[in-house]
Amino acid sequence: MLRLVSKRFAETGGDVLATVSRKRRALPPVPSPVTGEAEARLIALACSQPPAGHARWSLRLLEKHVELTEDIPNLDHSTIGRVLKKRNCALI
Repeated sequence: MLRLVSKRFAETGGDVLATVSRKRRALPPVPSPVTGEAEARLIALACSQPPAGHARWSLRLLEKHVELTEDIPNLDHSTIGRVLKKRNCALI
C-alpha cells in the first residue's frame, strides 16, 4: 500500500492532493432493480398467508414465488431480505 502511494506521489510530481484524491467513476452506478411498486408488491406477498405445507414464508420461498410473479422482477433472496429489513417486516 505504501509503495503504491509513494509511486503515485512520484508520478504526480509531488502533488499531495493528486496523490490522495479519489478517482472519478467512469460509469454511473447501476440502478436498483427494486422500484417502489415492486417493493410494495413484495411486502404484500410477504405479509400474505404462506402457501399450503409451509408454516411461514422464508426468503428462499419468497424468491421462488417472485420468479412466478410477472409484476415483480426476479430478485435474489438476499435482495428480498434487504428490502424487508429496510421496512422492518419480519417473516413470522
